[in-house]
Formats: sequence, C-alpha cells, structure tokens
Amino acid sequence: MSTSAQIRQQFLDFFHSKGHTIVPSAPIVVKNDPTLLFTNAGMNQFKEYFLGNQTPPYKRAVDTQKCLRVSGKHNDLEEVGVDTYHHTMFEMLGNWSFGDYFKKEAIEWSFELLTSVYKMDVSKLYATVFEGDEKEGLPFDQEAYDEWSKYLPKDHILKGNKKDNFWEMGDTGPCGPCSEIHYDGRTDVEIAKVPGADLVNNDDPQVIEIWNNVFMQFNRLKDGTLQPLPATHVDTGMGFERLVRILQGKKSNYDTDIFTGTIHVIESIVNKKYAFDDSKESVAFRVLSDHIRAICFAISDGQLPSNTGAGYVIRRILRRAVRYYYTYLDYKNPLLFQLASHLAKQFENVFPELNQQVDFVTKVIKEEEDSFLRTLDKGLRKMDDIIAQKDLKIISGKDAFELYDTFGFPIDLTRLIASENNLEVDEKGFESEMAEQKNRSRAATIIDASDWVEILPGATTTFVGYGDPVVDTKVIKYRNVKAKGKDQYQIVLEQTPFYAEMGGQVGDTGILDFDGEKIAVLDTKKENDLIVHYTKTLPANIEATLTARIDVERRLKIMYNHSATHLLHAALREVLGEHVAQKGSLVSDTVLRFDFSHFAKMTDEELRKVEEIVNEKIRANIPVDIQELPKEEAMKLGAMHLFGEKYGDIVRVVTMDAEFSREFCGGTHVPNTGMIGVFTITSEAAVAAGVRRIEALTGSAAIQYFAERVSQSKQVMELLKTKDPIKSIEKLMEDKAILERKLEGFEAKEIAQIAKDLVAKAETINGVQFIGANVEVDNGDALKKICFAIKGLTSDYFVALTASIGAKSAVAILIDDTIAKDKNLDAGKLIKQTVAPLIKGGGGGQPTLATAGGQDASNLDKVIAELKAVIE
Repeated sequence: MSTSAQIRQQFLDFFHSKGHTIVPSAPIVVKNDPTLLFTNAGMNQFKEYFLGNQTPPYKRAVDTQKCLRVSGKHNDLEEVGVDTYHHTMFEMLGNWSFGDYFKKEAIEWSFELLTSVYKMDVSKLYATVFEGDEKEGLPFDQEAYDEWSKYLPKDHILKGNKKDNFWEMGDTGPCGPCSEIHYDGRTDVEIAKVPGADLVNNDDPQVIEIWNNVFMQFNRLKDGTLQPLPATHVDTGMGFERLVRILQGKKSNYDTDIFTGTIHVIESIVNKKYAFDDSKESVAFRVLSDHIRAICFAISDGQLPSNTGAGYVIRRILRRAVRYYYTYLDYKNPLLFQLASHLAKQFENVFPELNQQVDFVTKVIKEEEDSFLRTLDKGLRKMDDIIAQKDLKIISGKDAFELYDTFGFPIDLTRLIASENNLEVDEKGFESEMAEQKNRSRAATIIDASDWVEILPGATTTFVGYGDPVVDTKVIKYRNVKAKGKDQYQIVLEQTPFYAEMGGQVGDTGILDFDGEKIAVLDTKKENDLIVHYTKTLPANIEATLTARIDVERRLKIMYNHSATHLLHAALREVLGEHVAQKGSLVSDTVLRFDFSHFAKMTDEELRKVEEIVNEKIRANIPVDIQELPKEEAMKLGAMHLFGEKYGDIVRVVTMDAEFSREFCGGTHVPNTGMIGVFTITSEAAVAAGVRRIEALTGSAAIQYFAERVSQSKQVMELLKTKDPIKSIEKLMEDKAILERKLEGFEAKEIAQIAKDLVAKAETINGVQFIGANVEVDNGDALKKICFAIKGLTSDYFVALTASIGAKSAVAILIDDTIAKDKNLDAGKLIKQTVAPLIKGGGGGQPTLATAGGQDASNLDKVIAELKAVIE
C-alpha cells in the first residue's frame, strides 16, 4: 500500500512528465485579494492568469495547494469530524493549462493517472458533464461527453446541472462547464443492490467526488451575461485526502496515514482509544486531528488568532477543538500545542514553513488554549447563573447566543447542559441572533463593483515608482465601486508611480492630471496583481494622456519609517535573540508599528539598547543597497523573509550593512540611513499570543515628540518648584501613602460604629436577628466591610444592606452559617433571583455572603422589604 507522501509525489511526477512546471503551494492566508480571507482552491494563486491581468511564466503547471474552507460559501466547519470526508484545511492537487491544452488532454490524462498509475477499478469510476442551460443559452457539453466516451461506459457518464457542473469564480469573472470524477467505494454486494449512478452527488459517504476538471471558456459580467474568453484554460482540483482514502482502501479519510499518526498522539495524551465510530468521543478525535492542521498552517503562514477577520476564523477553529477535548475527551489542560511538532515533522518535505517555525507556532497555540480554557470556565459559571434564574424553563435565544459569541459555547454544549437541568433552549431565537450578527458583518463589508470598462484592452500595468514620482501615462480600465453605500472609482494605469498598499506599507496618495483636470488619488491598493487607484470622481476625458504625480513629501515620511523598521528588526534580533521574526507591520507617513515574535515584555534596558543600535546605524549614514536577485540566491545570502508571503522567482533584496540587515522587501526606502534623522520608541506591548508590538517615531515626528516631552518636564518642574521632579514626586507619593493609611484608620472606626449601631437596631423575626438598612458609604466594598464587622458582634443574623452611590445602587447580604443551613437560604441565589431584577443589575457570591450592583437606586427600600419577607 502506498503512503500518502508517495501518492502525492506520483501526482506531481505524472504531470511533470506531461510538461507541467511543479509550482509550490501559495500561503493558506490570502494577501491582496479583498474577496478572500483564505486560499480555498488551487486556482487562487493563478487567478490573475485567468483574469488576463498577468502573463503566466509557463503554459502548464502542477501543484499541491494548502486550502482552508471555513468561511463564505465554502463553509464545511460544522460537518468536520462528524462525517468522514469534510475538512477545514485540506490539500488540493491540481494541474493547469493557461491557454494551452483543453478538454481532450485534461480528460485523457485524468483517466490515465487514475487507472494506469493509481490502478483504480474503472467500473467504480463515474464522470459528470454539464447538461446545458437553456435560460443562459449554454449548450450540453458534447465535447467532454465524447472524450469520456472513449474511456467509460455510457451509463457511467452522467449529465449534471448548473449547480454541480458549471464552475464560477464568483459573481463575476472567468467560468465554464466542469466535469467531475466520482468514485464508488462500496462493496460489490452494495453496488449490486443500488447502482453507483443513482448515488453520485447524493451525499452518500462512500460515493464521493474526487476530482473536478474545470474548462474555463467564459467571463461572467456584472449584468449576468457571458462573454467567451480570448483563450480557454483548464483548472483541475483533486481532494488529496479523499484520493488517499480510496488508494489505501479505507472507509474514512481519518483512517489514512494522513491522520492516524496525529490520532495516535492524541490517544497517548488523553489515555483513551479512538473507536472508529460515530460516538462523540470519536468525533472529538477527528475534530482535533483535522483542526490542528488548519491552526498550525495558518499561524505558520502569518495569520495569528484574533478577534477580527481571518484571525477570528482561526480562533474559532481552535476554540471548537478545545471544546471537543474539554467536553468529550474529559481533558481539561491545553492539548493542541502538543500536536504541532508531530505535524511539522509529517509535512517537513512538502510544506517546510511549519517545521521552520514550530517553536513559535507551539507557543502561540499554548497561550491561546490557556486563555480559552479560562474563558470556558467563566462560561460555565455564566451558565450556572442562567440556570439559577427563578422559574426558568427555557434558555433564551439571547442567552444561548451570548454563551456562543462571548464564551465560545457551541449550541450543542448549551443544549446538553440545559437537558441535564430539565431545561429547553430557544433555538429559533438563537438562530435569529446568529442571522442578525451575520447580516451586520455582511453589511459592513459589502462592496458592489461594476464591470471594468476597458480603455486599452490587453494592456498591462507597470510600477515605476521606485525611481519616478511623476510619469505620463494612460488609463487601461476603470470601474465604479459602491463601498458602504458610497460611490468610489477604481482606475488602473498603464504606468504608475503610485505604490500600492502592500507588505505593511500604506498606499500612495497624489494627483492624476488629465490636461489640467486634477483628480485626487485617495489611496492605492493592490488587488491580486492590479495596482488600483481610488478616486471620488472620474475626469471628463478618461482616454486622454495624463500625468500621475504622487505626494512626494508624504512618500518621504513613509520611506523614513519603512527603512527604520528594517533597522529595528535587525536591532531586536541582536538584543533579544534570533528567534525574533517580523509578524506584521504598518508604515505610513505618521505611523511606524512593528510586530515581532517574542514571549516576554521587553525591559527598559532592552528598549534603550534597541534605540541606541538603530540611531547608531542612522548616524553611520549607511547606503541602502537594493538588488533584484533569484530567490534561491537571496536566501543563500541569508536575507530575512516573511513566512506566509508568496515570492516570485526574482525577489527584491534591501541591504543596510550586509552584516546587519538584509531582507526581502518590495517597499520604498531612503537611499541612505542618515535621511531618517532620528528614531525613538514610544511604546512596547503584547498584541497576541507570542507577539509583541513596538510603536516608534522617526524624523521630524520624533523631534516633535522630544520637544513635547521637554516642555512637559519643564511644566512639572515649575509646578513642583524644583529642579529634581523625580525626587519631589517620590516625596508626594510617600505623603499620599501616609494619608491613605490614616484615612483607612478613620474608615475602620466609622465602619465599626455603623456596625455597632445596626446590631443595636436588629429585629428578631422567627428566631433570626434581621438587620436591614440603607447606609451611607462611598463604595460597594464598604458594605462588605460593614458585614464583616457585624459578623463579630452578633449571631443568628440575616443582614441586608443597601447603598445609593451616585445614581447607582449596591447591595450586600450576609447570613449566619447556622441560619443558612437551618432555613435553606443562599445569599448568592437571593442576589440573582430577588435583588438583581429590582436594581437592574447583577451580582453573586457564596451562600453566606453575596453582593450586587445595579443601575437603579429607586427600589432599595423594596429590596430590604423583599429580603425581610424571606425571613418572615
């Protein structure tokens, strides 16, 4: 039986023998494409070739691509682990033709690989072809049908509808009919009962699609019409995990050697055995072995877990995995981080970037798990509070959604805990809250773009802005874009000096001068490989030759900050160690922000040392050397590069003293470091697990910062009437501490007196000393102190104290241990069930002492009366 590694290599070797260039996987995290968070198909990295925005360097390509499908229309997350063939991260094997071969060769080679190389049983293979669509005037794909007829019997070639057999990149763009290949993995006995043709595309877990051949022939316009493409292309994608399952004779993807090694590691950690069934415990094993792949590869490609965008998706996947091992494997400590090293070793020869960063990835996962396990514990306490509500029969949709959104509880966990307490869950209400959140997210990001209007069809754009701030050029194409309801225009130029936002450097602004009609460029972004200029208006004559001019002063400030980040990166590695790696940056004319891997707060001494090194390199006025080199040569020189970035065969290398700083970088830089002027760090803090952030200033902004600090220092000296403000402030702090201690003494005496007076006014009710009063205090904590003072003065007590503090309310309940037991009283429950509704607030505590705070102070007398009624 072939291993998964051998099966992958056979695919690459086969197509290499057919003249295809083997291309490395693009990062799983997508950059410069506003339509995608993650690479979700093998074609993503070739999108610009299909759109005609870029000329491919080869006519044929083959690869294995890391993909992630957990957002947008490709969202398989809830099926992952429950069934045997859905995954978050998966590999897509693909072969590509860019205007070269078409249906004949694609189908011929598909069949040859599956039957001659992989030795699949022809009788178990089915192909689907597009049946056509009268509404759109699309014919039946006779050509694909005729090609398959050479290799498969007629009853194994099935017609498919537009949903299954017409592939589209999105609402607009390249598209075309496709031909899926399905495999029937059932036994001969099962096949004799029901033919495989009846089960294709009918969600049978053993009759599954393994390969899709897309034949790109059309371009979908904004109005829905289809135009033939100037050249036809082939885009294929085969699910690697499904392929391995078939070739290794397994019933589940998780039974292949892609996953079994990870499952064995999990077994040893949790001391349980994977049972190969549909139990919750087995689902948990599958969830963990799948999710760890998505988590590890996303982090190694530069996407850290966070609360927004792609980072939120990774955090959701990680938290789903934690919930599964916490709930169903009864493992309460961090587990996922223990799997990273195994995964890194498994994929070191195909996706080496994980193995190169395994220590960092492991630490990030561990910190995320630690954090969420604490949150999960809080969520369970929140659930206890909900269940403790008086006469509760159903958990509201709002509460269920809060548990999901704030504490990471899946609805099935809420349902499980509810059933254990004889409660139901308002699942319709929960779904309504979910739908509202999705609609809010969708509304915030929706962009409505019209079709491109072509002025110079077939022309490509060239960036000339490394050397020329001004250039005469023409418009290639433009379109109208409505973003958040406002009109904008996107313009693409034949030549442009405008740098598009990329690599942390913001886009240029400036002017497009159309024969005296000046159009302001508000921003410049890169969408795939297009440099797009954003404007509010269009010129009267869009076809005229124009002068494109960047804002040079702004660009210079950006360059100071960008070059300074390179010096900062090198200085951090010198001071903290070579584990430091850039994890993100933002450089504009006003901001220098640099994120880097490090697991401890930097000391003042370390920060000063970094500043000294950077300023020393600035004063040395080092020439900034920029070269374009073959990627392999640049890497041999030791040039630093970012994980998760896709680099071409030729890379731009920026060097500031070969022994100090050498990095891959496409950004703009000063010609020598002395132009930066001066550098100062303004803050250092944590921004994510294992990632620190430095903010700094350069040039005139740094000088202004120093001037403000000097001015503030002078003001402090004048206020304190001293030349040594530090010594004076220390004296003030000492005096403050003495006064606070005296104040605490006065407060203690006052509290003791209040307690004594309250005990003297106690009422005896049914053998209980009831003390209820509204007292004057400055804060809620004082109520607790009065309760503790009362505790030492009497027995058999029930104390209910309230206070109006500003416009808000505070309540404390104290119950003698004996009274609490004899009368079955619980201060915490009384706070939640009786007090909280009256004061429009919340709180909790122990059975003998609990407190609450609220927004309404008008019902404090009623609070005391209600609590008194409990005793009566």
